[in-house]
Amino acid sequence: MNRKGFSWSVVLGLALLGFSRSVGWALNKGLSFPLLSSYTQSAFVKGTILAFEGFIGLFIPVLLGYYSDTLKSRHGRRRPFIMVGGLLAGIAALMIYTAYAMGVPLWGFALTLGFFYLSMHLYTAQYRALMPDTIESGQRGKASGVITLLEWAGNLFLFGLAGYLIAKAVAETGESEGIKALAQTPYLKVPFLVTAFFLIGAALFVYFIVKEPEAPEIEENESLKDYLKSIVENRDFLKFYAAQTLWWMSFEFIAIFLYGILAYILHGSASEENVKAVTSLGLYLMALFNVTVLLGALPGGLIYDKLGRRLSIILGGVIFALPQLWGWFITNQTEIVIALGIAGIGWGILMAASYPVIGDLLTHYEKEAFTGRYYGFFEATRSLPVLLAGIVGGAIVDLAGENYRILFPIGAILVLLAMPMIWHMRNLEVSKAESE
Repeated sequence: MNRKGFSWSVVLGLALLGFSRSVGWALNKGLSFPLLSSYTQSAFVKGTILAFEGFIGLFIPVLLGYYSDTLKSRHGRRRPFIMVGGLLAGIAALMIYTAYAMGVPLWGFALTLGFFYLSMHLYTAQYRALMPDTIESGQRGKASGVITLLEWAGNLFLFGLAGYLIAKAVAETGESEGIKALAQTPYLKVPFLVTAFFLIGAALFVYFIVKEPEAPEIEENESLKDYLKSIVENRDFLKFYAAQTLWWMSFEFIAIFLYGILAYILHGSASEENVKAVTSLGLYLMALFNVTVLLGALPGGLIYDKLGRRLSIILGGVIFALPQLWGWFITNQTEIVIALGIAGIGWGILMAASYPVIGDLLTHYEKEAFTGRYYGFFEATRSLPVLLAGIVGGAIVDLAGENYRILFPIGAILVLLAMPMIWHMRNLEVSKAESE
């Protein structure tokens, strides 16, 4: 595969795409749970609907990532998927607002969310594969740090925007419940319009501006069966995918049920009124978490390239897990702020350090032509936790008498279980020759 070394224009183009996709996922994380609370109070029902994302992400990136590796097109292997997926995702974001504003029943609102998840995952693997396609192994930590920085800046932007609009709506309407106040004003449509603009705009930018390297000739293409079999047989890939599943499940426990956690800790229960009362606070806390993720992302990329893969991943994992252990004892807003702030730094290090791992393993095993399919599986192991966390987490909360606090220590245990898997990967460290 032909490359041009480290290109800032390519990295910034991918970072812009990552920013737009994060705005989209932040819209889902920030507003879907409180909007669903208008339909039902059941943690299991809301968690199951939000878990659609995980179910779709479990299959679509794997299949389309595999197909994109062998796509013969003058438009490239990845860009056609990015173009179509970005356009559909932008349209789907507008459909979510329209469905809620029109008062469609729960099943109709759930279907619009499902279409949004499908559209976003049409180009998930292709977006991920572009970085190792275009950046040499020894430079991927630096690239990952920049891309991760912009990805989480997208989350911060959307959460900050939504929090500002809710505060403005509360001031104008006098309504104490944030999401209810927002729904009574024209401001509710703004996050959806902004999200659609970024999703469509970034897809167009990458399609027309970012150039893919010449596709390699694949002499012995793996069948879909052989590709999945090779993952199970190769212990390095298997350990990494398993570890990633565990730490993303820990993250999703908190991300999916944050409003329920806040309502339970601060008000004693996660009733519809209490969830809507903490919506503004939840958005600001998500913004705070993303600020500290940004603080951890760039150092995480540098640590990955300079100090080693194992050290950077394990350091990030431990910093992310410790505040969750403390979470079982948290009783007030100040402690929540401190815990999420520390956890965000660890998560930023972990994200920047884990993103390049698959690309480096493919370099080591001389499978760089297959980045699409292996990053497709990479995304599946990020989507499976959404599916499991939504359903299992909701069931755990209901079985615990709607005690959302229990998700903190369970999440910490999952992260700590992942760390020995990373430590025992044989070929995680890049060789000196590969880094030059």
